[in-house]
Amino acid sequence: MDVLIGRCAGIDIGKKTMAVTVRVPGDGKRRRRETRTFGTMTSHVLALRDWLVSEGVQVAGMEATGDYWKPVYYLLEDAVDCWLLNASHLKAVPGRKSDVKDSEWIAQLVEHGLVRPSFVPPPPIRELRDLTRYRKTVIEERTREVQRLEKVLEDAGIKLSSVASSITGASGRAMLDALIDGERDPAVLADLAKATLRRKTPLLQQALLGRFDAHHAILVREMLARIGAADATVARLSHEITTRLEPFRDQLDQLMSIPGVARRTAEVLIAETGGDMAVFGSPHRLAAWAGLCPGNNETAGKHRPGYTRKGNKWLGAALVESAYAASRTKNTYLAAQYWRLAGRRGKKRAAVAVGHSILVIAYHLLDRKQAYRDLGGDYFTSRLSDDVHVRRLVAQLERLGQHVTLSPADPEAA
Repeated sequence: MDVLIGRCAGIDIGKKTMAVTVRVPGDGKRRRRETRTFGTMTSHVLALRDWLVSEGVQVAGMEATGDYWKPVYYLLEDAVDCWLLNASHLKAVPGRKSDVKDSEWIAQLVEHGLVRPSFVPPPPIRELRDLTRYRKTVIEERTREVQRLEKVLEDAGIKLSSVASSITGASGRAMLDALIDGERDPAVLADLAKATLRRKTPLLQQALLGRFDAHHAILVREMLARIGAADATVARLSHEITTRLEPFRDQLDQLMSIPGVARRTAEVLIAETGGDMAVFGSPHRLAAWAGLCPGNNETAGKHRPGYTRKGNKWLGAALVESAYAASRTKNTYLAAQYWRLAGRRGKKRAAVAVGHSILVIAYHLLDRKQAYRDLGGDYFTSRLSDDVHVRRLVAQLERLGQHVTLSPADPEAA
């Protein structure tokens, strides 16, 4: 095979050590290969960088192994061109069971151009990505704490969640604080309800009659403290994210013009993709990278069920949430697509399909720098001719056991 990269290196990274193989021109037409083992401490990585620079290495390829690649990549990226390689592109070679062999194999693949690097965003986007991901983690932890709180209230016979939509809202917090302070009269507790919840006062009085004691008060107090701390953390992270996204104000407005895409989803889209669609090249590659591309499983002329591949779980989760939100909008293309698929393929698959559509739309909006223009909720039906639409409606009625006879409203038109 032809050598496409004359001076390259392959790095197999572990938690404590890493094997590095360098392949450079040798005597005549032969290639010189040298393998060394380094530690993963910062001083060891800096020594590795000096060695790669002294050898004139142009490209250093490394496998995406957990989070161990990050400190190595970040310290080397300013000195050599670093390629982060998908682990699935490097396997299927029998007998390679050692770190040294792996590093040699990575170097050969890079040398002959048989692999391509994965997308690694620049440092400002990486920092923004860390903030949005940590915010998502804190929100999930808060949700789990609220679920624990609801279980404690159920144990005490307090059915607040059966009446109020949120037990941590203004009304719920006032009632829980009163319970912690020793108030047990259901009428007094129900009178703490605010706004529209006051219309449910009689039902609240029944829900707040239970066996809430000092033991439950201790647990609820600690849980509310953790929920409050999570709220404060999310608020601080959101403020920092907003500050860092100030240069992306136009892109955020473009993304939020898509039905179902709220501010946080738009922030995740920018943080995960960097906002520059040129690095992906096409919406199909972006969808594949995010793990939302349609599955393709065909053999011997038969189509079998295809499943989405593994991809960016943070972006995928945000897009699926947006898909469910879009399904609740009125007279929009995305809502029509969701309900059109949900009846035949189920709601989960429909949500993934709509999430894929949102990602493709986001690609084009950011690439073309324009706002979203909706195709309308009648997009799919308007493409059908009147005869096709009539036949479909008749078929639906006949499947329901009805006998249909058609007569034109205007005989002359017939």
